Amino acid sequence: MKKVLFNIFLISTFYLLPSISYAQQITLSLSPPIIETVIKPGKAILIAYNLKNLGDPTVISAKVLPFAPKDNYGKVVIKDEFEGPIRFSLDNSIIQLEEPFFIKSGETQQLLLRVRIPEGAPEGDYYYTLLAETQPRAELGDGSSGTARTTIGANILITVTDSGNLETKGKISFFDVLSKTKLSLFGKTIRLFDSSDKIPVSLIINNYGRNVIKSHGEIVLRGNFGEKASYDILPQNILAGSQRLVSATPSADLNIQTPVSLILSGFFVGNYNLTANVGFTEEGPTTVFSSISFLAFPFKISLGVLAALVIASIIIKRRADNSS
Repeated sequence: MKKVLFNIFLISTFYLLPSISYAQQITLSLSPPIIETVIKPGKAILIAYNLKNLGDPTVISAKVLPFAPKDNYGKVVIKDEFEGPIRFSLDNSIIQLEEPFFIKSGETQQLLLRVRIPEGAPEGDYYYTLLAETQPRAELGDGSSGTARTTIGANILITVTDSGNLETKGKISFFDVLSKTKLSLFGKTIRLFDSSDKIPVSLIINNYGRNVIKSHGEIVLRGNFGEKASYDILPQNILAGSQRLVSATPSADLNIQTPVSLILSGFFVGNYNLTANVGFTEEGPTTVFSSISFLAFPFKISLGVLAALVIASIIIKRRADNSS
């Protein structure tokens, strides 16, 4: 797969560090929230960020640190020390990285971040975050009391390639319905649900290549009476060498401890089959496939009817005994 070099994509559905507000009325916004770029060694790009202070006047410093995936749910962890061959600097005339500067309330400061790839930089993906962090007054040496520290970040996904060819390697590492009741019969696992249950579906994609991939595709539900429903898999970035739980629409929360990809709602009776068809590039046919099945039966209604019949038979029997 080839991409146009130096092309920058703004992506709204990826790992994002939210702004944090404290009692001191310190609130920041930083845009764009994420940048994805493919670039050759020996080249450089310039990214224009807008940092806006929505709170009280404050002193801020900017820095760049690498990050890595933290779990399967899209969270990341920012590393304490800088690493990697990529070089960052600010093209602002009076603002430099890791040097404090003052920003008024309601003011927007543009940060011109230059990203340079040295000659000979190894091909692959590099992930960084531009951090804007308020500086407590006590650290500035003005003798005033310290204030809480506020940090906001924007992620930068850099793919270094000399040829423009990217490695797209993804697979489905987990696809299942989260059933509380499972039976093993003739070497097969039967997943049981009550007909009125909401059915949580989990789909985890593993990226075992060296470049970030973006999932797309659909989850299809088929019933034993010919019914069919399709749910689109949302485009989500999966970092190189990591795996991620992807979401499908419509997604919802089910008050369960483990996040899920999809919630199936309705009244289900009989055997159902679920298939996941996932692709990782819009330019090629790369697709992976997985299938599972589950069985639904109106256990609760049946128990209710059975209980009602038992109670009714007892009442009828007692009346018959009393009349005799």
